[in-house]
Amino acid sequence: MTLRIRTIARMTGIREATLRAWERRYGFPRPLRSEGNNYRVYSREEVDAVRCVARLIQEEGLSVSEAIAQVKTEPPREQPEAERLSERFWSSVGALEGDEVTRVLDDAQTVMEVEAYCDCFLLPLLREMGVRLDVAREHLASSLIRQRLRQVYDTLPPTPAGPRALLACPAGDHHEGGLLVLGIHLKRKGWRVTMLGADTPAAALQGACVQVRPDVVALSFVRARAPEEFASVLEDALRACAPFPVVVGGLGAREHLRAIFSLGAQYAESSEELVAIWNQVRNAQNRP
Repeated sequence: MTLRIRTIARMTGIREATLRAWERRYGFPRPLRSEGNNYRVYSREEVDAVRCVARLIQEEGLSVSEAIAQVKTEPPREQPEAERLSERFWSSVGALEGDEVTRVLDDAQTVMEVEAYCDCFLLPLLREMGVRLDVAREHLASSLIRQRLRQVYDTLPPTPAGPRALLACPAGDHHEGGLLVLGIHLKRKGWRVTMLGADTPAAALQGACVQVRPDVVALSFVRARAPEEFASVLEDALRACAPFPVVVGGLGAREHLRAIFSLGAQYAESSEELVAIWNQVRNAQNRP
């Protein structure tokens, strides 16, 4: 795949005029010419080399000529695959190149196992967005990642038997990425999963519990809340889900552990912990 100079400028932060000047003066980078219209087009390797030059200038204080000479004599080190893909992701998002972001997600999905793709690639990207991106870029990136997680979730075959989990984000919580990852893990463990998703009011939780009768309800809190608000939202959810056990997780729940336990819920950091809690509840119910 080749890319035009305008796209490369947006992805690397190096202006088009600067790239042309480097080409004239140093013979770097070395673009190809597209057939017919003779536009400059760049390979993926040339893009990585330009990024490396920019990093040497900004982080190590080299001059342009020194940085280019070093990259020419010492090609960029081979990055771990996940690190390289993450760099491509952030560059593409920064340039608002949605098609390129989609290609990065495709490439990562091709080379990674499902759980590594979700846990070690997509989730860390979601967690970093709030501090790395402005609103427009965060919307672009988060929507594409949520779409990808939903796609992975939907393509997993349903399980005809097995324990049932009801998954939801409580009212006011719109970030369902972690919830989708939990659903993926549980489906792969043989659970039947009902996914209600983001911003689920207590009344909807109650209706779903009556119909589904889940073995466990998992609530994902991501948004930061004051203690009073958190307790109020959780109390409403617990009343709606009674008598079914409720397990709470997510970044927005970690600082409220005392409230979670005092209100009668459980806390889990992972699908393994949720399954362990469910087993404890089941064993306690089966004791004579």
